[in-house]
Amino acid sequence: MEKVTTLFLKVAVIFLGIPVLALCIFLVPELANVAAELLPDFAFVKYFVYIAFDASAIPFFFALYQAFQLLRYIDNNKAFSDLAVKPLMKIKYCAITISVLHVLVLPLFYVFAELDDAPGVIFVGLIVPFASLVIAVFAAVLQKLLQEAINFKSENDLTV
Repeated sequence: MEKVTTLFLKVAVIFLGIPVLALCIFLVPELANVAAELLPDFAFVKYFVYIAFDASAIPFFFALYQAFQLLRYIDNNKAFSDLAVKPLMKIKYCAITISVLHVLVLPLFYVFAELDDAPGVIFVGLIVPFASLVIAVFAAVLQKLLQEAINFKSENDLTV
């Protein structure tokens, strides 16, 4: 049963990466072109969009790899070891990095909202930073709980 669950989660991790890869290939160039058209005075905006969104894909895929590693540790019955704490820490830092990169793009969402007279665009721009911040906090809590469980387990191993 445990192997089936982790296999399902591994497949889910792979399927999480496919849409983000598609977004990086197809949507980011379109967003960059729209940004360049809306702000013709600022030629660097197109490259800023490319850098910000594609750079945030790097920590995303690294975090997916770390999640895959964590599932491998669970498969190998090493879930309650120091090896399992490190991927959670790396996932936390990746989520914080993604959040910071998308917060840097928020002024562009503000400019688009002003040009389109649609204030809801700013809230759309807040979705990714907020979601990645929630993931960072969740990973930090899991990291702390796992570390406490490992410490508790080692204390019990010493007393027996």
